[in-house]
Amino acid sequence: MTTPSACRATPRPLAAAAAALAAVSLAGLSTPALAADAPPAIDTGDTSWMLVSTALVLMMTIPGLALFYAGMVRRKNVLATLMQSFAICCIITVVWMVAGYSLAFGTGTPYIGDLSRFMLNGIGAHIAKGADIGFTMGAGTPNAVTMTIPESIWMMFQMTFAIITPALIAGAFAERMKFSALCVFTVLWSLIVYAPVAHWVWSPLGWVAGLGAIDFAGGTVVHINAGIAGLVTALVLGKRVGYGQDDLSPFNLTYAVIGASLLWVGWFGFNAGSAVGANGRAGMAMATTQIAAAAAGVGWMLAEWARTGKPTVLGIISGAVGGLVAITPAAGFILPGSALIIGLAAGVICYWSATSLKHLLGYDDSLDAFGVHGIGGIVGALLTGVFAYGPLSATDANPGGVVGSFAQFVTQAEAVGVTIVWCGIVTFVLLKLVDLTIGLRVSRDDEQEGLDMTQHGERINI
Repeated sequence: MTTPSACRATPRPLAAAAAALAAVSLAGLSTPALAADAPPAIDTGDTSWMLVSTALVLMMTIPGLALFYAGMVRRKNVLATLMQSFAICCIITVVWMVAGYSLAFGTGTPYIGDLSRFMLNGIGAHIAKGADIGFTMGAGTPNAVTMTIPESIWMMFQMTFAIITPALIAGAFAERMKFSALCVFTVLWSLIVYAPVAHWVWSPLGWVAGLGAIDFAGGTVVHINAGIAGLVTALVLGKRVGYGQDDLSPFNLTYAVIGASLLWVGWFGFNAGSAVGANGRAGMAMATTQIAAAAAGVGWMLAEWARTGKPTVLGIISGAVGGLVAITPAAGFILPGSALIIGLAAGVICYWSATSLKHLLGYDDSLDAFGVHGIGGIVGALLTGVFAYGPLSATDANPGGVVGSFAQFVTQAEAVGVTIVWCGIVTFVLLKLVDLTIGLRVSRDDEQEGLDMTQHGERINI
């Protein structure tokens, strides 16, 4: 999704936001245009690609992330871990339909959307005889942007991002959170943390959009957001029983490999789909995504091999996911050579954060949600400001596009900073609220028996 991502204590005037939006495409639009008097006709090629991309991103959560995480927990928690991803998919679908989409993409203010799309009100107003038209985001404002796909598809595409983000957080607190607490926290976090940040970054009026930071497909909104929330949750919940003493090794890495592979394939919908069209920018985003993922897998593997003497299966799949994370904000802004550099850097840095940094600071990030998504997202967001290639984001209004520079790097750092601060503080408050009302963590006995039985009354019988 390509809109300026970012951060400063106070927004610039909306005129500056309009100028920034002329430089980069809104939430992935390859060639944003100011709204005309009449909405554009539907482009069937763009629409077809976005239908496919939406299905690919949904596949990233179920079954991709579900299997990836389930393969890395102990046998007694496999079903509970699968349940978390599946339940979050169901819960967020309803939350997004009722209010999340409207808060994130309703016109509203620079800080939050309005409720004009509450319960998806009006989303089918232009349908006649089964045919729809393109829609205008931010209609009636100076920053309005036209789309060549139906709003129903845009809403669904964005829904899949809203689904996977809280599902990623679950990797940090795996094997110890109450299922009831997970459900309540997911609803609150989606509405109070995710929706506002999405509005800031990807709405035409979002205050972060006016700063000029760039984020093609969710480095800030998805990965840094999820990674920081995961770290805060891990700290608030505390370590798993037996952490550092008992054998906490994965039950079935085969599940994890299958899950990581599904994530990799689905990520083409995540990144190339964020061009919001079947065009050259989508093709470049697909190429950079593949290259960065492969480079990061190699980078993690080599770093681990050099340090321990053996490259592991868990290591190479974690590295590849780290590369996918890091390329997410950059995918439609950079060339393949830069993707190689970002991937290699992400593989090595994420390996360090998931091993040395975690042990140094002593937190229990069960499945390295912060180590891979938080750190990988930060690396990618910052390096996007270094390697951005202007012609990929150039428009008639801004023929030079967004070019990597020190100033752009600083703007990217602002985007990273505001995301960390907002997500960290609000996540902490929400967790404390849930803990005071229904409790966050299962009992010690329940944790030792396993969440499969104690939370769901089921177990794997093989």
